[in-house]
Amino acid sequence: MLKRQIAVTTLFTVSIALVLTLIYELNWFAIHPDFMRWVRWIVASVLTLNAIVRKNLTTWILTCLVLGVFIGLDFPNFARALQPLSQAFIKLVKTIVGPILFATLVFGIAGHSDLKSVGRMAWKSMLYFVSATTCAIFIGLIVINITKAGVGVDVENMPHEELPKTASMSIADSTAMSHISSNAHGVYKFNAFIRDTFPENIVKAVYENQVLQIVVFGVIFGIGLALVEEKKRKPLVNFTESLSEAMFKFTNIVMLFAPIGVGAAMAYTVGHLGVDILKNLFMLLGSLYLALLLFLGGVLLPIALFLKIPVKRFMHAVKEPVSIAFATTSSDAALPKAMNAMERFGVPRKIVSFVIPTGYSFNLDGTSLYLSLASIFVAQAAGIPLSIGQQLLIAFTLMITSKGVAAVPRASLIVLIATADQFGLPTFVIAAILGIDELMDMARTSVNVIGNCLATVVVAKWEGEFDEEAPFREDTADEII
Repeated sequence: MLKRQIAVTTLFTVSIALVLTLIYELNWFAIHPDFMRWVRWIVASVLTLNAIVRKNLTTWILTCLVLGVFIGLDFPNFARALQPLSQAFIKLVKTIVGPILFATLVFGIAGHSDLKSVGRMAWKSMLYFVSATTCAIFIGLIVINITKAGVGVDVENMPHEELPKTASMSIADSTAMSHISSNAHGVYKFNAFIRDTFPENIVKAVYENQVLQIVVFGVIFGIGLALVEEKKRKPLVNFTESLSEAMFKFTNIVMLFAPIGVGAAMAYTVGHLGVDILKNLFMLLGSLYLALLLFLGGVLLPIALFLKIPVKRFMHAVKEPVSIAFATTSSDAALPKAMNAMERFGVPRKIVSFVIPTGYSFNLDGTSLYLSLASIFVAQAAGIPLSIGQQLLIAFTLMITSKGVAAVPRASLIVLIATADQFGLPTFVIAAILGIDELMDMARTSVNVIGNCLATVVVAKWEGEFDEEAPFREDTADEII
């Protein structure tokens, strides 16, 4: 009862505040700025009380987001001093990169050590995964280049030392290129990129946060481990499974700091750049939702129609796992329901048990789309022009790095920061994205679950093992009605 009363009070207070803000911003009536300041902090008090009662991380993140905006507006100097808290959160997230990528990749590959029995299913699944995520990445690139959500963000007041270095190549490479015809410079740069994906020292790669090098090492190590006899392979497989589970829990602990990190990031952003940047952030949010809708309608729906999958019944089957994913922003939370739903939909258990867990590392369509869109947003906000070739190179990198993202809340932030580091993009802009990351995570996680559920049906159809009658059985039909 108390929760409901506070929820109603919060909704009423926020609604009145939004109306007053609209009147104030459009100058329909004269409202004194001090009055609006009082309105803001009354809203802040009500939102804080609501968060205390609900004891929910998502509620706290959204509450701190709003508090950060208010602090940035009313106490800009204090807001700027909060920047180290957002930096601390980003540093904590960076510590997850190496261990979680290595553990999830190695376990995902070596865990299915009987490569002959799963070989056919594996290559079909991987072909579908790569095709779907590639489409998602390119849709993200196209939408952000059309909307240009990051263009116009004023970052001149940002500390100069945080701006990226202009040199994109090492001195040794520059010297080598000086002895090569300019016609071959593109070939040299491409080959240098391939060279730099291979680690000379895995510890060094982890220390320097070289995502591609970690992924390459993890894939090769996983394949090598899969070829080792069972007795000697099992301890390492168990270790990587334990490490990945431990890193999932580590991520959850780090996310407890997210409300402070998000609030500090938003306060610093608004205090430094003013409230106008919020327009760009919500343009980014709108761009993401538009891109996800285009992906669902332009890629997944045609696939379902081509394979004659009953779309209405499929959406009913995935309704519950998608709802869980949307509410928790975690694909893992929806895993049991998704697997059960696909079995009832007519996909054999052996396909469900392989495709969905594998897809949680290799087929995160919504996350892949978000990463491509957010990466270009960071470059646009920082005023760094990227050629089509450079954007395609980022897309190629994301095709690889996004395959190792753990399906936990806001884990895509890990790869976004790492990708920004890799291509010389300023990570301080990502601090602004943190403010609305929760709203974006809900949508992209839901698309991840839909994409993985559809993947099981695609593979089952491809294998000729899909039960065509299951979606139309009486128990399923009754549920739909």
